[in-house]
Amino acid sequence: MKRILSVLVGAIAMAALLLVGMQVAFASHPEVSLGGSNFEIDTNANLKVDDPAPSIDWAGVSETRKADVASGSGDDSFGQGTKEDTAVPTVVSGSIPPNKSDLLNFGVYLETNANGARFLNLFWHRVQEPNGTTNMDFEFNQSSTISANGKTPVRTSGDLLIQYDLSQGGTNPVLFLSKWIAVGDPGKTAADCEASNSLPCWSKKLNLTAQGDATWSINTSAIPAGESDGLGAISSRTFGEAQLDFDALTGGTQKCVSFGSAYLKSRSSDSFTSELKDFIAPRSLNLNQCGQVIIRKQTDPEENPNTTEFGFTKSFKTDPATPNPGTFKLMDDGVQNYGQTVLPGSGYTVDEDVIPAGWNLVGIDCNIAGHPSVGVTPTIDVAAGTVTFAIDANTDVLDCTYTNRARGTIIIEKITDDGKGSFDFTSGTLTPSPFTLTTTAAGAGGKDSRTFGDLVPGTYDVAETMPAGWNLVSESCSDQSDPQSIGLGAGETVTCTFRDAREKGAILITKTRKHAAGGPGPQPHPGVTFTVSDNDPQTTDPQPVTTNPQGRACVDGLLLSSFVGGDYTVTETVPSGYSADPPGTSRTVSVTTEATCNSADADKARANFSNTPLTDVTVSVNSQVNGGTASTMVCKDAANSTVADGSTNTDGDGSATASNLQPGEYTCTINVDP
Repeated sequence: MKRILSVLVGAIAMAALLLVGMQVAFASHPEVSLGGSNFEIDTNANLKVDDPAPSIDWAGVSETRKADVASGSGDDSFGQGTKEDTAVPTVVSGSIPPNKSDLLNFGVYLETNANGARFLNLFWHRVQEPNGTTNMDFEFNQSSTISANGKTPVRTSGDLLIQYDLSQGGTNPVLFLSKWIAVGDPGKTAADCEASNSLPCWSKKLNLTAQGDATWSINTSAIPAGESDGLGAISSRTFGEAQLDFDALTGGTQKCVSFGSAYLKSRSSDSFTSELKDFIAPRSLNLNQCGQVIIRKQTDPEENPNTTEFGFTKSFKTDPATPNPGTFKLMDDGVQNYGQTVLPGSGYTVDEDVIPAGWNLVGIDCNIAGHPSVGVTPTIDVAAGTVTFAIDANTDVLDCTYTNRARGTIIIEKITDDGKGSFDFTSGTLTPSPFTLTTTAAGAGGKDSRTFGDLVPGTYDVAETMPAGWNLVSESCSDQSDPQSIGLGAGETVTCTFRDAREKGAILITKTRKHAAGGPGPQPHPGVTFTVSDNDPQTTDPQPVTTNPQGRACVDGLLLSSFVGGDYTVTETVPSGYSADPPGTSRTVSVTTEATCNSADADKARANFSNTPLTDVTVSVNSQVNGGTASTMVCKDAANSTVADGSTNTDGDGSATASNLQPGEYTCTINVDP
């Protein structure tokens, strides 16, 4: 329920106060402010703050204020019969001498209390005390388009005209409201006009004072320059103020109406059809009973092109005339701007509730530019993706940026340069750990890998547990990170490759022989050829090697025996004239230690061979008389085994030969037949 306190002020003192509607909370000095307002509408109008906070007055707020052009030939005014209903008022210069209709200043201030109630506060300031009837009219325009006169805006349906009517120089005004009716407004005819017989026009006047939606005051005494907030010394009855229920002016709290400018004009008569006089040119303002919400989207990294959509749900209400969906989607660099369509209220929320796979909400940055009486800081819950806030009218703009960071991917890749195998890896930051990668062939064609996706950017690690018989050839990551400290950025994919090769050993072949010419004992045997082979049909046996002057030959690059199915076989090509000493021409050798031909002999597998030179023995018989004798020959070794035998032919001649005899003692028996 509204209340209006009308004040009748005499020339000497206030005579009486009339209370209509609700009860007034009295201050330390008389006021007639509307209930719920902290703005001081003093019975003797002034600009200073008289009571403690939260009381406010013109000297303590930042209002829209405008001064008139100085009186004289340069002052502009309305002329040529311009009246309130004139759609484009005629502007002239120098027509207003200093008198009761000559204006000096006006001010507009929209107050919002802690409960969201709004009060439109106005003041006017003129040159002289009135002796007769003078009216001040405040016009509020929605459009910013300037009309043909170059001064006043084009009028729009619903523009406001607030009339401050003073009869016969009195101090007891009545406040009226009219709204601009445009041609084509639904259901409107000339009968709805206050004075005109055709559209467009101002609507019939609504008595705001009578219905309790307005209050007023005039300075009944002079205001010293030190208390005028920069307006200079103010004579009595030349400064007036008014306070109006803003929602009542604009049709209630469930609508959003924006006024972009306001100006003040004067009439020398209380007749609505009287000519307009002086005016103070329009001053731009942002007067709106609704707030604004802007939601922005940023991604890390920046998407190009933008393809990922993030879903939002809002709970705040908007003007039914400009309905907005309860949900919306934004891509990187996207903006959802609700403009000044958000109805005032508290407990409002905006939730980012649809986050695509592979992304995290990492930050919400909000700022709110608003009326000082609200002072509500948005509550941000990044984990829930929610901003909770309140919106005040007119100046409140909530501007929030939601930042999402793309998760990354790490790929661990295993390549064996030769062979194949299974390899274990561990990590303190990747799950699962440990894990195994198994190659199927040598080279990239047989590689194995594991992908760890949906990772929050940060630092990760991985290490290989090297199996027996393998060597690490290299470990590297595609972003130059160390595998033990992988720096994963937003949206990044890092591939870390581990390359292994099988260990290889060497076989040292030593070849000796008995050689009487070289002295007693074994002697080095150069120039003897050996071959090395394994049991794996997929490997290629090394080329044959030949012993050097020291009787040595080395073969390296041999995979460990565990990789080739068992021991290697070293086979000698026994030179002519020699026999292989036991155990014969072949040796089986196990290669278990990594080595090369340049390694120490202790690291090499060993294969020792020895040969013995062979001797041919021939026993011959020659009968001096052809056919004179017949003989037999038998040669035996120490074991009494026959190694050669023979007999003479008819001529009495013959021989017996024993070949490839090992060193030793042999006995030949010759029986000559007489």
